[in-house]
Amino acid sequence: MSISKIKKPLVLSILFFLPVLFLLFLYPSKHNYETLDVVRENIPELYNFKTLEGDSVRLENHLTVLAFFGKTPMEDATNALNLKELIYDKFLGFKRFQVLALVPHSAKRQSMDLNKELNAYLPLEYWKFAFGSDDAINEAYKSLQIESPLSTNLASASVFVVDRERHQRGRLDDRTKSEIEAGSAVYSMAAYNVLDVSDLKNKMSDDIRILFTEYRQKRKGNFSSTTRRANDLKQ
Repeated sequence: MSISKIKKPLVLSILFFLPVLFLLFLYPSKHNYETLDVVRENIPELYNFKTLEGDSVRLENHLTVLAFFGKTPMEDATNALNLKELIYDKFLGFKRFQVLALVPHSAKRQSMDLNKELNAYLPLEYWKFAFGSDDAINEAYKSLQIESPLSTNLASASVFVVDRERHQRGRLDDRTKSEIEAGSAVYSMAAYNVLDVSDLKNKMSDDIRILFTEYRQKRKGNFSSTTRRANDLKQ
């Protein structure tokens, strides 16, 4: 048998089996990704709040971005615009995603004006203004993991992520890789600064994507709660 006759089937066999071997190497491996930490459990439901239309709002079974726009929301319209353009517009197509902006009853007129401005180009189906008493807003804020107090205007530049089980999500260890390697002290991040574009684009956006990935993995039955952040903290 000539060498050329042997060479052809050998080459074909190699071309066929190489992809198979590659898949076999991949099969036992698991996709590891950094899950989003729970920074506070069991955030109370918002039973004392109603929308502009008088409907109730719920945290349960929703992935919620929670904001506090205060008594004069139009004066801080930049907060809402940043949140809309950098977060809401990216995730409005995801199931059970919502933005809830908590405001006092006295801010209803300004909230309607802000709502009209935000809806100028596309109706914000998953963005709701929820109205409650001053006490209800203070209670909702105090239930969250946050160090800075709510302003006397009942407004905050901090926004929060609450998952479908009503757990507040964030980062128990927000150090960069270089900070971890340098042995810097651990610091957490439980809220996102709506005035900081890089905070919204580089952290909050990524964290929400991670949370949606977590829910997708849970549906597939191959979710692992082990996180790199948790492992770093143990070390």
